[in-house]
Amino acid sequence: MRAIRQTDTEIVSILRALTVDWQDDTARAVTRRLRALPPKLFYAEDDVTALLDEGKFEESLLIVRLFLGLSKDQFNGVLASALGPGGSGIRRYQTDRARFLAALVDLGILDTMAAEVNRKAHWSDTLVERLRSGRGSAISGQRRGRGVEDFAEAIVKRVFGNQYEARVTFMGARGQAAKCDLAIPNKREPRILIEAKGYGATGSKMTDVIGDIEKIIAAKRSDTTFLLFTDVLTWKQGHVDLGKSVNYQNNGDIARIYTHAMADQFEADLLQLKQEHGL
Repeated sequence: MRAIRQTDTEIVSILRALTVDWQDDTARAVTRRLRALPPKLFYAEDDVTALLDEGKFEESLLIVRLFLGLSKDQFNGVLASALGPGGSGIRRYQTDRARFLAALVDLGILDTMAAEVNRKAHWSDTLVERLRSGRGSAISGQRRGRGVEDFAEAIVKRVFGNQYEARVTFMGARGQAAKCDLAIPNKREPRILIEAKGYGATGSKMTDVIGDIEKIIAAKRSDTTFLLFTDVLTWKQGHVDLGKSVNYQNNGDIARIYTHAMADQFEADLLQLKQEHGL
């Protein structure tokens, strides 16, 4: 083979986009089933039963998720929460059909089926859906996280007034820096640190939560109170990172973990900490 010299300009000039088929066997099967779904003005629980009993169960749940507009992680989280202990897969459906169907109805499957089937098509629908699944998905994730931050901050403001700083990088006792959502009374000498996390999916984002927590623990003074305010629905599915957070709390690295349901306790503890730290 003859030796040659190539340049990046030459290579870039002959690059081409890779066109691939986005559909696999599951997508094609789901598409066929959607197109065969009988159109109705209103749907009943029997229609959902027929949907779940037809074809592969995972395909059927995918169709349900499409109607509800939820990702797999989001759907599994809200369904598990609605069903309670005992799983949320095919075995749960087979052994507890009434409860399983009632949970889907509570999630709004009947209304969304009717709304989607009877929606009048517009040429922009496909483009809007691409916008929703791309940019919209990222925005939803950001707003979930910011919503938890804003909720926690409102309580902090009630207790401490303006004696706090939000979304800061604080400097710890050993010269280590870390980002934190709320530092009380300030980022220079924080006596209380609060991290507020809210995600709707598992995977790297959950790992990010633990990473942020560990950086704060490593940087803060040992006598600085660290609180975690969170509502990460998919942690209800037994995500390993929840266990890590609880271990940090049990070891004393996190003073307490709060959720929206513990808002009153969060405020009461802040009032007590305000007195203890003389703020």
